This record gives sequence, C-alpha cells and structure tokens, in this order.
Amino acid sequence: MHLFLTDSTQGPYATLLPDESRHAIRVLRMQIADELWVTAADGTLCRARVVDPDPSACQVEIVERTPGYGARPYRLHIAVAPTKNNARLEWFVEKAVEIGIDRITPLVCRHSERTTLNLDRLNKIALSAMKQSLQAALPRIDSPTPLARLLAEPLPACRLVCHCAEGQRLTLRQLYTPGTDALVLIGPEGDFSPDEIDGCLGLGFRPVTLGPTRLRTETAALYALTALQILNP
Repeated sequence: MHLFLTDSTQGPYATLLPDESRHAIRVLRMQIADELWVTAADGTLCRARVVDPDPSACQVEIVERTPGYGARPYRLHIAVAPTKNNARLEWFVEKAVEIGIDRITPLVCRHSERTTLNLDRLNKIALSAMKQSLQAALPRIDSPTPLARLLAEPLPACRLVCHCAEGQRLTLRQLYTPGTDALVLIGPEGDFSPDEIDGCLGLGFRPVTLGPTRLRTETAALYALTALQILNP
C-alpha cells in the first residue's frame, strides 16, 4: 500500500494534505473503501480506508493505529558541514533518511564551504524519503549550527569526530556500543581546524577513522551512519 501524509492521526478520521489528496485520487485513482497507509510524520503509522475521495481534501477512516512505528531504542545524530554543491548534501539527506537517522545538523566550521541552506527543500526531500522507505517519523533537520553551539548542548555518551589529522584513530566498531545513542561529527572538505579538533577531544569526543581512503564529506557522513546501523542489532 502507498503511504500518505495527513494533518493528524489522533481521531477516527483524517484528511490527507492537498498534494497527497490530489496524488491519491487523480493519479492513483483511489476510490471509496480503498486502503492506504497514513501518517502525520510524528511516528504513528495508521492503516486507513478512503471514505471521501475528494481530490483536494481526501478523507480517510483510521482502521488501525501503530504509535512509535519502527522506533529504535537508540538515537543517531550526524552533524556534517554542508558541501559547496547543494546537491551533494541533498543526496546525503535523502539516503540518510532512507537508512534511518534521528537528527541531522549542518555544521558551520572554520573551513566551511557553505553557511546557508534552503531548509524547506531539505525537509521536503526528507519527507519524500520517509514516505518512500515507509517510515512514520520525520528526522529533525537543524538550521546551520556553529560547532561551538552544538558542543554546548547536552551530548550523548558516545560522541565521535571524524577528521584527517595525524594521530591515533579507532574504527566505529571499536568505539561504538550497539543500542546506544551516538553523535558523529563530519567536517568540511578542508577538515576541522586543529583548534576545533582539540576542542572536541577536550569534551570527550573520540577520533574515528573511516578507512584508508579519503572520502568526500557527504560520503563520510553516509558511511558513518550506515556503519552504525549495521553494528546495531
């Protein structure tokens, strides 16, 4: 069945958003009694059936409600410096949502190539990826955030920084305990500055290696996320 967005899933009935209604009725030709999945992107997934096939405001009846659908007992947060090419960050957002992520923070660092973003577009990409992968919760996407501000927030016990500077670094397998919350920092193409690396290490971040090859920023971010998901049961 297809997954559609609605304004709310709390009552016995729900109304699909206008674009979703148009797609369901005009494109998919759904009719009364046809079944579909709906969510308000809040983590609740509902099985529903069409009761009013209005192409501008399709109304459905909730048949079955599953709060916390697909929820994980751990949270994964990737903070990554936006790439100069918007399309590369957008690609990461799409794939990260499909794989499973809870929060994405665009980092503003000393060597950042970009400090402004179209958050509306990123959230639309995230919503589309959420629907395509049949998930019910939309990950949080922050506005561009200075590194110092992020580091001032409450941090999870597992906090990791990926950088290319000299020094001993361990793998994600060696540093991450499955089932726990994790924050991974990915710097810009020019890497974190020495002062930024020292600041992270001073707050208990562990330096991570992602292998022997040098990765693009968005590749490193997706590699880290995928590795963490593989390590989890």
